[in-house]
Amino acid sequence: QGGRSVSFASREVEPGVYRLEVRLRELTLTGLLDPASGVSTLDGFADANAQDTQVVDADREVLAAFYQALNQGLPAGDAAAPEAMYLRRAVGMWAQQPTSVTLKRTVMGEQGRGYTMLCSYAKCGGSNTGSCGGVYNWYSYAKHDCYNGGFDNARNQQIAQLGDHTTCSGDEYYLNGSTWVCGEPDHWSRPKVMGNCFGRSGSGCGGDTQYTLDATNHDGCVRNGHMLASGYCDDQFVSATDDELFAPNCY
Repeated sequence: QGGRSVSFASREVEPGVYRLEVRLRELTLTGLLDPASGVSTLDGFADANAQDTQVVDADREVLAAFYQALNQGLPAGDAAAPEAMYLRRAVGMWAQQPTSVTLKRTVMGEQGRGYTMLCSYAKCGGSNTGSCGGVYNWYSYAKHDCYNGGFDNARNQQIAQLGDHTTCSGDEYYLNGSTWVCGEPDHWSRPKVMGNCFGRSGSGCGGDTQYTLDATNHDGCVRNGHMLASGYCDDQFVSATDDELFAPNCY
């Protein structure tokens, strides 16, 4: 990606505990993941002086390309070895890391408290993938807070069909009258949206299939008038981190 290379390592250091390292040209990202306890310790630092640093746009571009390479090169979902799956999940998370969120943090999560699964909403017509054929399984609402108001503001809410049922070159499909349009409605009042694996942890249709409440709300922020690294979506990103790292695959 732009002449920048990535080196990486992922290994089991204790039974069920995984240490990850991803090195970019001037940045090292590390993680110690203990899925059984739902605890991960994440960090990132500048190679030049080992001081705290942030992920910027150029880093996100390289990490996104690396994430896509992992998606293409590794078996999907649980078929991947744990070392590979958790590396893929962590890279997918870092590729969306807002500059304003610190890299050094502890992430804790467990089902029912840390994350809420929405697997049933990722289906339409009883199927996890394929066209919905005009029959949808709507989730209400993907929501966020920003300068327009709080979570209860209709302009900050979307009615979403989650899942892997269609893709387009924009952020999503949204219903404009009776026509599906590829793009992004900017704070419309409760538009119907779908596509590009809405509600799935990670960017777009990655190699894992965790559809969760927090991931849905994150998509409902970065696909609703805010860019990926928007500070208005920081809280959604932080809330969705444990989902991305630890939530089980829906299928």
